Amino acid sequence: MDFVAGAIGGVCGVAVGYPLDTVKVRIQTDSKYTGIWRCVRDIYRRERVSGFYKGLSLPVCTVSLVSSVSFGTYRHCLAHICRFRYGSSDAKPAKADITLSGFTSGLVRVFLTSPTEVAKVRLQTQTQQRRLSASSTVSPMCPVPPALTCLAPESKYRGPLHCLTTVAREEGLWGLYKGSSALLLRDSHSFATYFLSYSIFCEWLTPAGQRQPDVLGVLVAGGCAGVLAWAVATPMDVIKSRLQADGQGQHRYRGLMHCVVTSVREGGPRVLFKGLALNCCRAFPVNMVVFVTYEAILRLAQGLLT
Repeated sequence: MDFVAGAIGGVCGVAVGYPLDTVKVRIQTDSKYTGIWRCVRDIYRRERVSGFYKGLSLPVCTVSLVSSVSFGTYRHCLAHICRFRYGSSDAKPAKADITLSGFTSGLVRVFLTSPTEVAKVRLQTQTQQRRLSASSTVSPMCPVPPALTCLAPESKYRGPLHCLTTVAREEGLWGLYKGSSALLLRDSHSFATYFLSYSIFCEWLTPAGQRQPDVLGVLVAGGCAGVLAWAVATPMDVIKSRLQADGQGQHRYRGLMHCVVTSVREGGPRVLFKGLALNCCRAFPVNMVVFVTYEAILRLAQGLLT
């Protein structure tokens, strides 16, 4: 049931948080955006509401699998660790056990999420890339009105599946795993933080005499766990987004360390925290929904089976 509950919770979380994820990716990959509201206004003015949902169909189709694997791997890894260390999978795990299980969950999910992340980032940043390529074709000897420089050719990617096949054809299968090193560093540490902090908050919010927190406790614990996880994940998330968006137009980065050094040299250390406030604002409601859905389904299943 952990796999099923994780799948449903993940879909609910994507539905809540995707528009802010689009804004986050634009801020991280386009230096012209200096604030959240400027980016929101620009997307709405140029692309209307649909611009916030670019590339949504692929995450919705795949997030159930990815979320299922994340929660299922975590619970099964934790059960095996408890059985090995304490002789029973039902034993109360130590904080180190929870951290290791969360770390493992983050590692496993990368192999599933990397192609999806590449397609999502390419689609989310496609408009700004088209705008840049359109303006680059203007001859300096033949100036044209500014309105004309905003015109762009037809979109390179027509949708998520077309994006995946185009990337695989032009950049090879490795292109689908661009930025996977940053994704590994992001997800392993953030998921260790995610599950550990959720466990700690649940302990704090469980009323005396009960084994589990109530609905409000789960909502608060899930939201706070999401915020802490994204606080840990944001630096590598910035690098991941830049590496994955790098396949459109010019190739600026030769690898993970070159991207980190170049980004810090051009924008200072603060560039690694672009989108941090937005990530945290998005993480709280998204993970409230994820965990309350996850726990509700597990408790429903336990009630039906007992």
